[in-house]
Amino acid sequence: MTLSGLLLQLLNGLAGASSLFLVAAGLSLIFGVTRIVNFAHGSLTMLGLYIAVSASQWLGADSVVGFWGGILLAALATALLGALIEIVLLRRIYHVPELFQLLATFALVLVIKDVALYLWGAEELLGPRAPGLTGAVEIFGQSFPKYNLLLIWIGPLVLLLLWLLLTRTRWGTLVRAATQDREMVSALGVNQAWLFTSVFALGAFLAGLGGAVQMPNEPASLHLDLQTIGDAFVVVVVGGMGSIPGAYLAALLIAETKAICAALGTVHFLGYAFSFSKLTLVVEFLIMAVVLVVRPWGLLGRLQAATRGAAAIEAPLVPASDLLKKFATVLILALLALPLLHSSFPYALVLGIDLLVAALFAASLHFIMGPGGMHSFGHAAYFGLGAYGAALFLKVLGLPMLAALLLAPLLAGAGALLFGWFCVRLSGVYLAMLTLAFAQIVWSVIYQSDDITGGSNGVTGLWPAPWLADKITYYYLTLALVAAGVLMMRRILFAPFGYALRAGRDSAMRSDAIGIDVKRVQWIAFVFAGLFCGVAGALFAFSKGSISPETIHIGRSVDALVMVLLGGVQTLSGPLAGSVLFSWLQDFLIRETEYWRAVLGAVILFLVLAFPQGVVGFVRNIFEARGDRA
Repeated sequence: MTLSGLLLQLLNGLAGASSLFLVAAGLSLIFGVTRIVNFAHGSLTMLGLYIAVSASQWLGADSVVGFWGGILLAALATALLGALIEIVLLRRIYHVPELFQLLATFALVLVIKDVALYLWGAEELLGPRAPGLTGAVEIFGQSFPKYNLLLIWIGPLVLLLLWLLLTRTRWGTLVRAATQDREMVSALGVNQAWLFTSVFALGAFLAGLGGAVQMPNEPASLHLDLQTIGDAFVVVVVGGMGSIPGAYLAALLIAETKAICAALGTVHFLGYAFSFSKLTLVVEFLIMAVVLVVRPWGLLGRLQAATRGAAAIEAPLVPASDLLKKFATVLILALLALPLLHSSFPYALVLGIDLLVAALFAASLHFIMGPGGMHSFGHAAYFGLGAYGAALFLKVLGLPMLAALLLAPLLAGAGALLFGWFCVRLSGVYLAMLTLAFAQIVWSVIYQSDDITGGSNGVTGLWPAPWLADKITYYYLTLALVAAGVLMMRRILFAPFGYALRAGRDSAMRSDAIGIDVKRVQWIAFVFAGLFCGVAGALFAFSKGSISPETIHIGRSVDALVMVLLGGVQTLSGPLAGSVLFSWLQDFLIRETEYWRAVLGAVILFLVLAFPQGVVGFVRNIFEARGDRA
């Protein structure tokens, strides 16, 4: 790599930092005031790009007015949509726990994706070039796109305008005050509802603008939502939650680091080849992990912000009531009898195995989320390690299938042992984002290790042993392992360890004062959760016969969160019910309609609004009112 080539890549990094900053600034602004971790922010960016392409074509893409008018219309349209979302949905759920607000915004992701699918189709949509800015100029002896020169200046210009807006206007003063103490702002007579609406609209405007300005460089695609929100989360956390200058600094740091990695390519040193270009898939998560471990509140964030999001004190767990024991007995008998339907409904066993695996997956996440108060956005890491562990033990080491199945959870547990040591030192959204960083690092290693994991193609031929080849036999094995895992986790939570775990969740300072090593207890809980999640991953691998990097993608972690929240975080049976409800709905809707995401999202939104404590939490409240506990 020549010096001129490196400098050119750094210029590309500056252009990328600008568009990344636009999206992250909106997300940071929304979080700073409303405290909502908005999963739908990436969807607004995706919509901004789609609308810009359509609007510019309608206005005349070959003209300056058509191109820039399309970008402006896209940003204004997403701002209007953001205001509508805040008024119609978010105002109704500000009082519910933060995780349920996150669940509602995830439901919006599903709805918006299918709206885009209906309006624009599944194919990528190419946008026009910017009139007057096509072609390239010569910089450092090499060609550099003219449009990217403009992008370099857009980021600093928007940063300046936001600074003026927040520091030189009354509205900006109110926003900064709400960021520090929104209850005090409300007490002073400020119309908090409309302040929140205006902030959400501005954040959505920036998200739409961030997508629209990428029109000449990137096609509009349905995959941009989750891809964008992952990058935006990283920038916001690295810069400091709620810090606009921090978001720009983080965007610069991440974009330039990725540019340098791309410029270096493969470097040979002492006979070894180091591929820096492969780091571009994961470098932002490596940066986030380092920043969160060293400075959890971000580069320009405030120290006190790192403590937000602590779990609320919950009622102590009590043994199952007689009614719940009877229901559990009936459920077990029904599961044992399910193979009787195999001759008439062969798909029943396939669905049954999927539901059982999902139940163990969700229960293992709840183990650290509910009793432990530790929120995780990266639980799929341990599911994937269990699945890939089973595959590698079987295909690479040549172990028998049963041995691979039993050893695979140890790999997941080892991952939880390593990652958990760092994670338990944080709390709230910072802990959740660190778990996401570690999960993406694991995904990147698996995705790029072609010789071992098969890379993007995954691993095939993972069939059970001959004595388990029959679907009924494998179903009973899955049922036995899942039931044993769920009962063991329940037993642990009612043991002294479980009481210590919940004590640390409710009051870490008091627990330390009476001699409980809170961090150590949480670390052990992380390992337990990883082990049981690894069992679910291994069972999944052998039930499907193959695995791919999608097994460990962020989408699967989000699925686990949805399962737990749908059922109810404050109940032990909640994740089991939530996993069955979510998985069955997803399976049913996929087979019934092309727009299954929108229907599923609508159902989730209804459940969030109607049952803010989860379905099982709602049922439990009814029984509590009648003197029984579910």
